[in-house]
Amino acid sequence: MVKLNRIYTRTGDDGTTGLVSGARRPKHDLRVAAYGTVDETGAVIGLARIHTQASDAEIDGMLFRVQNDLFDLGADLATPDTGEDPGFEPLRIVAAQVARVEADIDILNQRLAPLKSFVLSGGKPAAAALHLARTVARRAERLMTELAADPSETVSPEALKYINRVSDFLFVAARAVNDNGAGDMLWVPGQNR
Repeated sequence: MVKLNRIYTRTGDDGTTGLVSGARRPKHDLRVAAYGTVDETGAVIGLARIHTQASDAEIDGMLFRVQNDLFDLGADLATPDTGEDPGFEPLRIVAAQVARVEADIDILNQRLAPLKSFVLSGGKPAAAALHLARTVARRAERLMTELAADPSETVSPEALKYINRVSDFLFVAARAVNDNGAGDMLWVPGQNR
C-alpha cells in the first residue's frame, strides 16, 4: 500500500528524482520523461471523465480502468529490470491488461461505421479530451520505444503493447462518445486550397 505522509521532500531540489529502487535520475532522464508522460495521459483522461461520468457509464468505467492501469505502467517504468533482486515483487503490466483493453476496443468498435477519412479532433467535449489523451499516449509510446532502444535500459514488451493499445482505445472511445462516429469531424484533404 502506498503511504504519502509528506508531499514535499526537498530531495528533488537538485534536479533529480528517485526510481522505486531508490536510484536517483535527472528529472530530464528519458525514463522519467516516459513515466511522466504516462501520468499526463491519465490526467487528460481525467478531464474526459468529467463528461463521461454523467453521460456514459460503460465508457467511463473503461476509462477508469485505463487510468488505474496507467499508474501500474508508471510503476513498471519507474522500476527498471536491472537483473538484480529488488527485494520485492515489482509491479508489471501483464498480458491480461493488454487483452482487456483490446476487448474494450472491440466492444466499442462494433458500434462504429468504418472510416473513409481521418478524424479531426473535436466534436463533443469528451471526444476532444479523448483525442488529446490519445496524442499524449502516442508521445508516451514514442518515449518508451526510444527508452527500449537503449541497450542499457529495459522496457517490458507488455508495457509497450499496453501503451499502444491505450492510444487505439482512446481513438475508438472518442468516436464512440461522438455519437458512435456520427459526430466525427472528418479531414477533407486540400479543402482550403
